[in-house]
Amino acid sequence: MKKQRFTEEQIIGVLREQEAGAKVADLCRKHGISEATFYNWKARYGGMDVSEAKRLKALEEENAKLKKLLAEQMLAAAGPAPIASEALRRIAELYKVEDGIRGKTHEERCDMRQAKSRPIADNLAPWLTEQLALISQKTKLAEAIRYTLSRWDGLTRFIDDGRVEIDSNTVERSIRPIALNRKNALFAGSDAGAEHWATIASLIETAKLNGVEPMAYLTDVIAKVVNGHPNSQIDDLLPWAYANMPEAKAVA
Repeated sequence: MKKQRFTEEQIIGVLREQEAGAKVADLCRKHGISEATFYNWKARYGGMDVSEAKRLKALEEENAKLKKLLAEQMLAAAGPAPIASEALRRIAELYKVEDGIRGKTHEERCDMRQAKSRPIADNLAPWLTEQLALISQKTKLAEAIRYTLSRWDGLTRFIDDGRVEIDSNTVERSIRPIALNRKNALFAGSDAGAEHWATIASLIETAKLNGVEPMAYLTDVIAKVVNGHPNSQIDDLLPWAYANMPEAKAVA
């Protein structure tokens, strides 16, 4: 069965249902998604409207393409590539700013980016324009520079919005285990085995999203089930309950 792809409108609609009081488990059954997928959506799009969600996706796609173009140019260069090297050095300065604001609120991130990242970006654009006039317009480097300059407002949007990441690395890292596990799941042995596998994978990824250590979480849950935890209190064994309950912090 082909996996359903959700539009930004559908994703925001699901999040709004949860904000209106719908239970996460009920929403996941209704829309045919895992709880891990829901919490990925919430972490990525929480608090946004449809237009903001679309803009975030477009920015991430543009940033990913830019990284690819720059990487291809570096690999294709037969000799030293001083322009590309200097461009990457300047981009690295932006990432140094990001290292210093990781974990801060989006307001603090925005203030720091305005103070430190804005001057770097403002100097980078005219420098790229100057370098573009000096090189062959048919090279990969020229293509990368033109792409960057034509989407400059989008690529620098993160400076004005602390909620936006500088690149899509976070999203790429979060889906990598899922992509790898997809191949492993081909050998689950049976439909029932695959369903159990999917359930465990969903619990593990949801635990990670809630800051709960998966092995400790599953160990504690299994112990409670063996010791007769009542079905009527099953919600107490879900990953986010371990993140919110003070007495469960030690387990996580």
